[in-house]
Amino acid sequence: MKTGLFQPDVSSTIKPVQLPDISFRDAQGQTVSLSGLRGKVVFINFWATWCPPCLAEMPAINTLHQKLGSNKNIVFLMADADGKPQQALLFLQNKQYDLPVYAAITAVPANVADGTLPTTVVLNKRGEMVYHHQGVADYTNDKFAAYLQQLSVE
Repeated sequence: MKTGLFQPDVSSTIKPVQLPDISFRDAQGQTVSLSGLRGKVVFINFWATWCPPCLAEMPAINTLHQKLGSNKNIVFLMADADGKPQQALLFLQNKQYDLPVYAAITAVPANVADGTLPTTVVLNKRGEMVYHHQGVADYTNDKFAAYLQQLSVE
C-alpha cells in the first residue's frame, strides 16, 4: 500500500487540548511521561506490528524521524498498541527502521487513541494536543515537517 495519496492535513489542526499525564515505557524499561516532555514537541504514533496501514506508513515516519530526529525540541514516541515494546522494537529493527518504541503504561484517553490504528497525535511544547489523525498518512510531506519545526520554535 502506498501512502502518497494520504497527506496529513496540518491546515485543519485541532483546538489545543490539554492532556492528562500519560506515561510510556521503552524496550529497555525506561519510563517517560508527557509532563516530563513539556517544552518539547511530541509526535506520538499508536501502531501495531499486525496492522497493515501502520506498516504502510512506517517508512514515512522513519524518514520524518531521520529528518527531524536531531532537533532536540522534537520527540518521537512510537506507541506499540499491544504493550510489548521489546517485540515491537525487534520488529522495527528487522525492517531497518530506527524509531523509538514505547508502550503506554497508564490509561490513554479515548480522545487521544480510541483503538483505531494507526493514530497519530502531536503535542505542542505546552503539552497540548494540537494535531490528531486516525488512519494512514504520508509523513514525508514537507508541510508536515515544517509544521513540526514551527511548533518546536514557538
